[in-house]
Amino acid sequence: MEHRIETGADALYMDERDHVATALRDMKAGESIHYRHAAGLLMISLAEDIPFGHKVAISDIASGQDVRKYGEVIGRAVKPITLGCHVHVHNIEGIRGRGDLGTKEAAQ
Repeated sequence: MEHRIETGADALYMDERDHVATALRDMKAGESIHYRHAAGLLMISLAEDIPFGHKVAISDIASGQDVRKYGEVIGRAVKPITLGCHVHVHNIEGIRGRGDLGTKEAAQ
């Protein structure tokens, strides 16, 4: 079943600091998609399939870099993520409430 929300864009983007946009429908690798940005409607080409509700990188993200969605840090990249790639648990890790990161986080 395909999911779709009609907005004039293919992905939802909320904040100028965001690294990702959220897919408003199932999207396929090689497809060009649009998202609304303060500068207007922007387009990127997808490197991978992006399921409805999942995140797509709208910029390159370095390994170890915090990842932002809706203006908030949602995790940290565990490997480099390039523009148009699927952003999910396979390439980011959660950092909220992680006691094992306490010492490392405090040192930064």
